[in-house]
Amino acid sequence: MKAITVEPKKPGTVRYEDFPEPEMGEGSVLVEAIAAAVCGTDVEIAEGKYGWAPPGKTRLVLGHESLGRVIDPGPRSLLKKGDLVAGIVRRPDPVPCPNCAVGESDMCRNGRYTERGIKEIHGFMSERWRIEPEYTIKVEPALGILGVLLEPTTVIIKALEQVLAVGQRAFWEPNTVLVTGAGPIGLLAAGVASLGGYEVHVLDRVETGLKPDLVAALGATYHSGSVLDIGFEPDVIVECTGVGSVIADSVQKIGAGGVVCLTGVGTGGLVSRAVGDMAAAAVLKNNVIVGSVNANKRHWYKANQRLTALDPKWLSRLITRYEKPENFKQALERKPDDIKVVIRFGEV
Repeated sequence: MKAITVEPKKPGTVRYEDFPEPEMGEGSVLVEAIAAAVCGTDVEIAEGKYGWAPPGKTRLVLGHESLGRVIDPGPRSLLKKGDLVAGIVRRPDPVPCPNCAVGESDMCRNGRYTERGIKEIHGFMSERWRIEPEYTIKVEPALGILGVLLEPTTVIIKALEQVLAVGQRAFWEPNTVLVTGAGPIGLLAAGVASLGGYEVHVLDRVETGLKPDLVAALGATYHSGSVLDIGFEPDVIVECTGVGSVIADSVQKIGAGGVVCLTGVGTGGLVSRAVGDMAAAAVLKNNVIVGSVNANKRHWYKANQRLTALDPKWLSRLITRYEKPENFKQALERKPDDIKVVIRFGEV
């Protein structure tokens, strides 16, 4: 079979090459790949910024946003041949830490977890892959190719769960949600929040084009410019850019008793004065800043439901490019109009 692989931490080593069939030790469920979506993490691993091959190996199969069809469900699975599935990304650390010990590996405390396509386990950008039954999620058939958006949706499901959990520290009835950044995570955040009946606002640098149109199609409000200029104080801000100045402005702008959830990882750039201003704003308004990454199995199940509830025509517009696996270089290249790029291995 063929797979898109990389030698981690070595730029320019991504190849679409012949690769051994997945071993039974990787999981008893054998899956034929349909699609794998490209994430910023994939691009950064391809650029040599990080990534870890499986122990004893030099190369890593890329990809953690998956969609496939079951070829062989194996002896201990409730799945059936032909089922559409996606693979959970993270595995608990071997110690385990207190959270991993109770099935909360997304909240791992010691960092010794492993992740498909990122850290010590091959990913999903191969013609076939294996996976453990307990880490396999059956995708709603109605989603079809849009099931490839399941993994990024889980990130948002968890983030909003964290926001609501933190908000329960006092009486709180959030109404307005601001999402900063109209990339795939930000737009999915807006979509999921709209299903919850919130007044949704999205802010991005782009002034015209597909992003404002997608936000308007949700019945949400689009803003460009600075967070400080939006004209109201949101109850919730879901920060999806990772840009230091946007984070600082978000903490300044959040309403009293509100929650800022950080989902983006960027280059920082905060100066000491900005940090001081952030701290003062958080203290004086009883605000909370919470970080959220990855997702747990329950978030995958809920993401399946939420993704199915969204308009499929709207979701399909999030995928701005399909590429063949042999065109992996183009797939990993960031283009100005891209929202989500999907590498397509087969048909649904």
